[in-house]
Amino acid sequence: MTTILDPTDERVPVERQLTPRSGEVSGIVGLLDIRKPRGDVFLDRLDEQLQTKLPGVEIRRYTKPTFTKPCPDDLRLQIKDECDFVVEALAD
Repeated sequence: MTTILDPTDERVPVERQLTPRSGEVSGIVGLLDIRKPRGDVFLDRLDEQLQTKLPGVEIRRYTKPTFTKPCPDDLRLQIKDECDFVVEALAD
């Protein structure tokens, strides 16, 4: 069993099931930099690792205008239309 922590309220943990995984990743992975300090550093390293370990996967990079506001709708829709997976960098 895997425990997933919800950063919004851990006083009452919610039990969730993970979706079954095939063990394979293919398609397009989007890396979204939300503009927090050092998030780009994290994504650069992740990009390198993904390209090394998953050579058949295409990586696309995206950047929010600012971390202080939600992702603009047009950028969210672009990522949704172009990617099969997305990783969002929240590093400080």
